[in-house]
Amino acid sequence: MYGNHFYNESTRRYVAVFGTMFNDIEITRKDNSGTAIQKMVVPINYAPMQKILAKLEQDPNLNAPAITLPRMSFEITGMSYSADRKLGSLNKTTSGSTTAGTLQTLFSPAPYDIEFQLNIMTKYNEDGMKILEQILPYFKPDCTVSVKMIDAINKYVDIPIVLGSVSQEDSYESDFQTRRALIWTLNFTMKAFFYGPVTNKKQITFVDVDFYPTLVPSESGEQLEITPAVPETLSALTAATSYRIYDLGSGITSANQTAWNTYLSTSASPVVYKIGDTFTAPANPATNAPAGATATRLRSAVQEADSWKAMTIVTDGDGTEDET
Repeated sequence: MYGNHFYNESTRRYVAVFGTMFNDIEITRKDNSGTAIQKMVVPINYAPMQKILAKLEQDPNLNAPAITLPRMSFEITGMSYSADRKLGSLNKTTSGSTTAGTLQTLFSPAPYDIEFQLNIMTKYNEDGMKILEQILPYFKPDCTVSVKMIDAINKYVDIPIVLGSVSQEDSYESDFQTRRALIWTLNFTMKAFFYGPVTNKKQITFVDVDFYPTLVPSESGEQLEITPAVPETLSALTAATSYRIYDLGSGITSANQTAWNTYLSTSASPVVYKIGDTFTAPANPATNAPAGATATRLRSAVQEADSWKAMTIVTDGDGTEDET
């Protein structure tokens, strides 16, 4: 559609998740003394109930009740659009890419309710009760599972599965030679999502913006130019000039301030320095300078009051002086 082929295997994943929820159910049969005499795992298939029943009646090799019954089957019975779960159509999920300088984006998914029908077929009523009691306590009335939907961006989604109804059927009306099957039918609604294609986009690494915050008729508007501040190494600073710390330096933390205290001669009264703090460059800025540390020149008091901690320089671009 729209000339863009993709396949996220969404329906296949939902079927696998639903079947996996019920693929480890076991039942135990006991004698009159309460001793376990038989234990079996109930098999499950993706197939219509009628197909399982037809095989039960027609296959002469399936004679042992422990092999043929109990067993379970499930199938998708329908899908419908869920308008109340719709997200903004332009919302995007963004993830890093293995290709340098690119990002992977994915638009918000389309919400759909998938109807599943689970059928439990047993020969004995007690077997059906044993299976049913291992399912019902987990649905109140929903059970939420986490599904990995998109491999490309490693996206997991929480999917609620709601149990809508439970019914029982005993349609045995034939002679004593015909196999009997008690059937429990459980109807579920899976709150699913279907995603579109994953798109590779180039990563934005530079932005050049002109701001026009006001429109003064005499000046045709004020233009502000934003220029990143240029940090300087401490050895290149001008003595007795005010600066703001841009980078503390390699290996220096809040608990390790010896280098800065030595550099600014504050060892007698230790001070904890952090990024953004102001200081005055010593007479010989290159002496005892912390390795890797940088600073930006502090501007005038009026300019500094409106700056972004001297990490970014904001200046008047059209030459007028009426900014406040």
